[in-house]
Amino acid sequence: MNAAVDGDAIEAGRLLFARDWQFTSAGSSLATLPPMNAVEIAFAGRSNVGKSSLINALTGRKALARTSRTPGRTQELIFFSDGGPLSIVDMPGYGYAAVGKKKVEAWTDLIHAYLRGRANLARVYVLIDARHGIKETDKPVFETLSAAAVSYQVVLTKADALRAPELVERIAETEAAIVRRAAAFPNVVATSSRTADGIPALRAAIVQLIGERVTE
Repeated sequence: MNAAVDGDAIEAGRLLFARDWQFTSAGSSLATLPPMNAVEIAFAGRSNVGKSSLINALTGRKALARTSRTPGRTQELIFFSDGGPLSIVDMPGYGYAAVGKKKVEAWTDLIHAYLRGRANLARVYVLIDARHGIKETDKPVFETLSAAAVSYQVVLTKADALRAPELVERIAETEAAIVRRAAAFPNVVATSSRTADGIPALRAAIVQLIGERVTE
């Protein structure tokens, strides 16, 4: 399903995410965000799409990022680092939140300001539930990322819930849906935090991205 990845890139990705990843900070406003010292990647997606589970799978940590069955639990930008060249950001989920409208609006304003003002942000990984594909609530996020000129890549989560032919079809239809979006990276990565399928490929892609940013 996922494209073949070079073995050296797989190993480089494994080594990067085998480091001592730790929570570093949480920000609810631009003033409270950490300094822009490292290449930054962020994970976005509908509430309960599996952002925290994917971060835990990438880093091999069971509880680095908090997971919750309550939509809207992550209410801030959560930063993780190993002290090296990469910083990971867990963004608040969108599409549903068990909080008031004003709180949701505040999160939205924060996310927009973050995307516009974070010069070290290399890419946003937009997580889509493989069982359901792209929803209407995802499209405004694509538009926001495009307007902010932020590169993004779609990552399918919970891919183990689909049979192989269904997953191939879901990847193809997702790539077709984003092909004309200039800010979208053309390749979709299918992952499962439960089985670790696709995790090595995503790690390798992140390593490659860091290399491209460092040499710019």
